Amino acid sequence: MTESHDMIVIKDLYKHFDSIKALNGVNLTVKKGKVIVVIGPSGSGKSTMLRCINHLEVPTSGEVWIDGKHLGKKEKELNAIRAEVGMVFQLFNLFPHLTALENVTVAQKVVRGRSKEEAEEIAMKQLIRVGIPEKADAYPTNLSGGQQQRVAIARSLAMNPKIMLFDEPTSALDPEMIKEVLDVMLDLAKEGMTMVVVTHEMGFARSAADEVLFMDEGLIVEHTTPHDLYNNPKEERTKLFLSQILQH
Repeated sequence: MTESHDMIVIKDLYKHFDSIKALNGVNLTVKKGKVIVVIGPSGSGKSTMLRCINHLEVPTSGEVWIDGKHLGKKEKELNAIRAEVGMVFQLFNLFPHLTALENVTVAQKVVRGRSKEEAEEIAMKQLIRVGIPEKADAYPTNLSGGQQQRVAIARSLAMNPKIMLFDEPTSALDPEMIKEVLDVMLDLAKEGMTMVVVTHEMGFARSAADEVLFMDEGLIVEHTTPHDLYNNPKEERTKLFLSQILQH
């Protein structure tokens, strides 16, 4: 396979929740090493699309392929493919009774079958990578929101994912903590991690994204570069959205 092979392919993806049509025929290809930022109003289908990529939501119809493998219904195959996809949520979902180090080791032991020693060694490397090795023995209640989110990122990275999904990773953080999380994500982008990021942080989109998707009403309305998004948005709906968020 070439360096630019397709890591994520979405074909005609629909997801309906009763009468709510969250996704209305999404098509997307994400190349290896690319950073895709997804923007759009609340309820536009951004998070649903992310959750369908790793099968947290089962699509109503359509196909999702991860690194050449189809996300089907067979549980064993599904779990193997999902293990290649890391996901970071708005809320950090850390185990409160475990230290930062333990939070980063637990899935490694269960899913990857690593020994305690190997898992802890990898966990420390990832805590160093996200800039908080000194917090290894701290419990979540003794960490700031930004530190908790960095532990959550370290936890995903410790699984050696091929793809990282971020669902508004800074939206629950105080403003002064947002930069520390975005800096970690910028470093990942520079290292060549394939990333799909749902965010309202337009500065991150400008500095890290290879491509930007604007979603509305369950569709990708515009798929462009950060430069063209800011300087030459083509769709009226995109222009309206940008005029609203860039004023703030």
